[in-house]
Amino acid sequence: MFETLSDRFDNIFKGIRGRGKLSADDVDETLREIRRALLEADVNLDVAKNLTARIRDRAVGDELSAALNPGQQIVKIVLEELTTSLGGEAMKITYASKPPTVVLMAGLQGAGKTTNAGKLAQWFKKQGRNPLLVGADLQRPAAVEQLRTLGGQVGVPVFSEATDPVEVAAKALAEANRTGRDVVIVDTAGRLAIDEELMAEVGRISDAVEPDYTFLVVDAMTGQDAVTVARSFNETLALDGVILTKLDGDARGGAALSVKEIVGKPIAFASTGEKLEDFETFHPDRLASRILGMGDVETLIEKAEEAFDKEEAEEAAARLLEGTFTLEDFLEQMQQVKKMGPLGNLMSMMPGLPKEARDVEIDDRQIARIEGIIRSMTPSERIAPAVIDGSRRQRIAAGSGVQPNEVKALLDQFGQMRKMMKQFAGFGTKKTSSKTRGGKGSRGKKGKKKRGGRVTEKGGAKVQKASLTLPGLEDSDFPGFN
Repeated sequence: MFETLSDRFDNIFKGIRGRGKLSADDVDETLREIRRALLEADVNLDVAKNLTARIRDRAVGDELSAALNPGQQIVKIVLEELTTSLGGEAMKITYASKPPTVVLMAGLQGAGKTTNAGKLAQWFKKQGRNPLLVGADLQRPAAVEQLRTLGGQVGVPVFSEATDPVEVAAKALAEANRTGRDVVIVDTAGRLAIDEELMAEVGRISDAVEPDYTFLVVDAMTGQDAVTVARSFNETLALDGVILTKLDGDARGGAALSVKEIVGKPIAFASTGEKLEDFETFHPDRLASRILGMGDVETLIEKAEEAFDKEEAEEAAARLLEGTFTLEDFLEQMQQVKKMGPLGNLMSMMPGLPKEARDVEIDDRQIARIEGIIRSMTPSERIAPAVIDGSRRQRIAAGSGVQPNEVKALLDQFGQMRKMMKQFAGFGTKKTSSKTRGGKGSRGKKGKKKRGGRVTEKGGAKVQKASLTLPGLEDSDFPGFN
């Protein structure tokens, strides 16, 4: 979503990085470019003005003049002020002293309330809670059935009745107490536009359940309209936070940068995809870092910790270094990486990548092709791929829908990788015979032990420098990595 804004900031900072001194005119020109970039990203005009004013106050003061590198200091100031505009710090969820903790979901139709109710239920489960989903959207056809489907996927029960939304919400509290559920998530009805009927109904439900948290689900693709919707709902419901959906879309992202300053309510969660797992706590500092092209190491680590079993990962790494890493291990690791989300999203979190690398469109179907090749092998072939001859390659290719040369390319590259890792593991060690270690027969004429001499060729170990690619991908597909 923020690719265009990131590109603009990258170009702006490229002109000031490394400069020994910045004049007042240089600072003003940089701020003009920043303000223009924000407005092009559909950021609210007042927010853009306030943000650049705060940056200027710090940039023309002692803070910048005392810096060893003014260009880098400008980048630091922009990062901190952008983080402030996004909300400063992540919203922390606390729980009612007397369960259940009640969460009310509100928003317009099509924003994703029901889907995000399911995602939020799964998030609470990961926190060790026992949520209950409540289908109080009795206006939209099949809304309750959709919620039941989501509840089944995340393993959370759904309570609803074909009566009145307010009555359903009230009875849900009694049901939660009866079944020992400590979190209640109420999904309410939406409309295509804000109207008195919608606001009145949501208000009555809120009065009935007295929610601990009222979250407004906002579609980030709607731009500044999202801010207008948030302001209107806040006047009726006194919102606690916003759930921003479709952050993986191609909109300009102005809503995310505007909602906190205009509405005064933080973004609590962000939905970054269609899958139930594509839902996370909103961290302003991490998003600001990604917008400025600095990556997001913390989120990347968290995703890796969720996806990878620590002991299995350590064992796989050990086998890789020992040269006993098999295609079966490789397949398991690929499955773990897929759990972390689309590869394109992971690339955007890696710090230090050049713009060309961040902009590469990575097709996850290439991973599926590799999986298909490996799954078409027998267990013994995955463990010992050296047994795969021409006829076996033909069979594997037919089973995976690829050409035999693609199977051979994968096997060759896997063999090179395993060989290289084994060589890397041997760096710094010397495997010597009993003679060079000073055993029997290694003594000189006078009985003195000979010192061990060089056991490798002069100049260090030789490592084959063949580039590693995936079948079906040419070198030109990845500018910046070649």
